[in-house]
Amino acid sequence: MKKTYYLFNPGRLSRKDNTLKFIPIEEDENGVERDGQPRYIPIETVDSFYVFGSLDANSALYNFLGQSGIALHFFDYYENYTGSFMPKDTLLAGRMILAQTKAHLDKKKRMEIAHQFILGAEYNMQKNLQYYNRRGKDMEPLMELMNTYASNIPMSKTPEELMGIEGNIRQTYYEAFNLILNDFEMGVRTKQPPRNEVNALISFGNMMCYSECLRAIHQTQLNPTISYLHTPGERRYSLALDVAEIFKPIIVDRVIFKVLNKKEIQEKHFDKKLNKCILNEAGKKIFVKAIEERLTETIQHRSLKRNVSYKHLIKLECYKLSKHLLGIEEYKPFKMYW
Repeated sequence: MKKTYYLFNPGRLSRKDNTLKFIPIEEDENGVERDGQPRYIPIETVDSFYVFGSLDANSALYNFLGQSGIALHFFDYYENYTGSFMPKDTLLAGRMILAQTKAHLDKKKRMEIAHQFILGAEYNMQKNLQYYNRRGKDMEPLMELMNTYASNIPMSKTPEELMGIEGNIRQTYYEAFNLILNDFEMGVRTKQPPRNEVNALISFGNMMCYSECLRAIHQTQLNPTISYLHTPGERRYSLALDVAEIFKPIIVDRVIFKVLNKKEIQEKHFDKKLNKCILNEAGKKIFVKAIEERLTETIQHRSLKRNVSYKHLIKLECYKLSKHLLGIEEYKPFKMYW
């Protein structure tokens, strides 16, 4: 079974026959850099890489990864997603690109799809609050306010109007974090840069979710630059932002509640400097491990009648959207049913 590899240490990644060779760069007690123990990774075991440290590589390596269908996602020191190396789009089809473009240009069809993304996101946020409401946290007032905002979704006429409604829903939802979390406070949502621990986890987790959605899109015939809720831009894969709306509450937020309330991540796992708050290396490893465990966790799928992972659910969501665009089946977003 293929899996995702996370590179935290700076180092060199190269091809060694049909194997990948990673040599970490380590510092001795005097601060002198030296090569660490090489690690060999069979190419057939790799799905993708998440790179958090400085990485040296050459074109031969990227050619090898491209031929093997392996993606690399890069993050800077401050946990910002900076870009991806993606394999050649061998699955792209002219029919699908035309269907995607046609639906985007048709105002009514674009809004129908955009509505579904936000309806799915709002429903999954509500399920998170219901979970804690059943466990003695008073979520009722916030849930009712979110329902009030959500009732306006079908009436919205433009993506900008819809994004405004989504912003009100999410702001209300984030107010619940102070009730859910035991030792940390959400405060005001801050992104660039995040100003406290909870905001740091949300920003980092959301970027990982975005990267996973981008990978899933590339494994289908969809084009990641043609979107419906978010405005397509020159420098981002906006369809991944659309799909991520549905899965952020299910994957990222649930993991944040778990690692903080179970004290897997504590105050010591953050670095605070110059009005920024980011995870330190130890904290990143814990959080990334928790996200990966969530992605590989399985549920019984109602329609397929078999267990599927959360990672595979994202891919299935892309297939559902593809069928909608081709006129095969109406798109309905994934909604938690537990």
